[in-house]
Amino acid sequence: MAAGGSVLVVGAGPTGLLLAAELCRRGVECRLIDAEPAPLAWDRATVVHPRSLEVFESLGIVQPLLDAGVRQRVVGIHSAGTLLGEIDLTHCGSRYGFNIGISEEVTESILTEHLRAQGGEVVRSANLVDLEEHPDKLIASIQRNGTVERVAAHWVVGCDGYHSMTRKLGRIAMSGHDIAQPWAVFDATLLGWPQSYEQNCAYLDEIPVILTALPGKRWRVYLQPSAAGSDLVADAASVVKRYLPQISFDDVASLHRFHCHSKVAAHYRRGRILLAGDAAHVCSPSQGHGMNSGLQDAFNLAWKLALVCTGRCTANLLDSYEAERRPVAESIVASGDASEKAMGISAPSERETRNQSLRAVFADRKSRHHEAVAEAELDIDYRSSPVVMGDANESIAAGNRIPDGIRTYAANGQASMLHELCGCLGHAALIIGGSSVPVERLAQLQRALETDRDPSIVETVALLTTNTSSHGEYRSITPAAARQLGIDGITLLVIRPDGHVGLRCDHDHREAMASYQAMLVGGPRIPGTEDGA
Repeated sequence: MAAGGSVLVVGAGPTGLLLAAELCRRGVECRLIDAEPAPLAWDRATVVHPRSLEVFESLGIVQPLLDAGVRQRVVGIHSAGTLLGEIDLTHCGSRYGFNIGISEEVTESILTEHLRAQGGEVVRSANLVDLEEHPDKLIASIQRNGTVERVAAHWVVGCDGYHSMTRKLGRIAMSGHDIAQPWAVFDATLLGWPQSYEQNCAYLDEIPVILTALPGKRWRVYLQPSAAGSDLVADAASVVKRYLPQISFDDVASLHRFHCHSKVAAHYRRGRILLAGDAAHVCSPSQGHGMNSGLQDAFNLAWKLALVCTGRCTANLLDSYEAERRPVAESIVASGDASEKAMGISAPSERETRNQSLRAVFADRKSRHHEAVAEAELDIDYRSSPVVMGDANESIAAGNRIPDGIRTYAANGQASMLHELCGCLGHAALIIGGSSVPVERLAQLQRALETDRDPSIVETVALLTTNTSSHGEYRSITPAAARQLGIDGITLLVIRPDGHVGLRCDHDHREAMASYQAMLVGGPRIPGTEDGA
């Protein structure tokens, strides 16, 4: 067992694969097991949202995803034979102004190759059957090839789905409800399709149907069937032909019916056991947030768990994982419930009222933008997190994601984006000066923070100036970019490995960074949590 701590990850779906790869990349001893004997040949999730694409970029594997998938720039919402409005992702605020349509098994294959590149592997046909809890470790009983192996780990993370054995063995309850109306899915070609393939289409009719674009001019068709034994293709065609009479479904494959749930685990951590992805939360498939939220769970947890496993921070830091990610799950579950309720309206007068309300939403520029941001999953911030701190600011504050679209310029004039200065393994401290601040003051502070930084927490310290008198000695940003960040004098932004601001400080920068580092090392004290370690 590694001196700093080892991790057993249970479940090799997208969440478990990303988490295991990130732990391996950070030098943590990690074992990933999965009950299935081989990767699934087909899985129903398709949409990778812009925020998840940003995560893939930070891992260095976004290009394979872009190459393999199809870009979905627009989501059209229809009802009663008309288009009610569109969600245009080109205005969502991400450098990726589109979803990627790609079947989940392809996403898993990309993540599996990434895991192997970090020295990891999936141990298959391996079932977790028991967990013994000890003060300093867990003993996991893993059934494989007819035998039971006992494996010691400091931490076990359940990424093993809705029926999670990890959650069951950890005695963690899940609250919520089953979604009454069953769903179904199949893949098909739509002959006679007259429109772009860079879109998704939702039809909120008596039989709700959602079309999501796939590579090769294919579509994944989701629907709520008309009856338990109905013809799924006929159900979908009866709706879509109302809008496009000339189309027909061809080369139909992978027909499945399934039931959904709307639930969140009572805790994401109990002692040395943690949950992520569908093991921690499940929601309606109507908005495509399930897999994406799991990926972001893993991205949030990985850097924290690595700091704990390598002995740099206490286990208290892990309580911030639930504090940050569980409210996100509650939000998407509530949103999914609202979507299910809206789709289930049957009375004609109520359906017309719903349609009028949706038309009003899409007629308003601000509400259209809000819908695009929510679809992209860029409406998530951690301002109320116990592990962010600093000065309030309306432009960007602690807990916010570092914004896209801000260029920085090197001494030779070469441009790069602000997010590219922020490393993924550790924190990045950015010292940013307004136009009235002498560069010498910024350079002095940079030297001081280089001395003060805990290298196990803060990986880099960079200087950005808006002062045009610097004569190109230092990297710079434009005055407009400084205004976008709310910079006037000198501001210190400490960016976490997940791209969110951990610290914003406009005064007393050295003291603030020392406090931030100490808080991370000691971990937050959150009333009502139990670290059990």
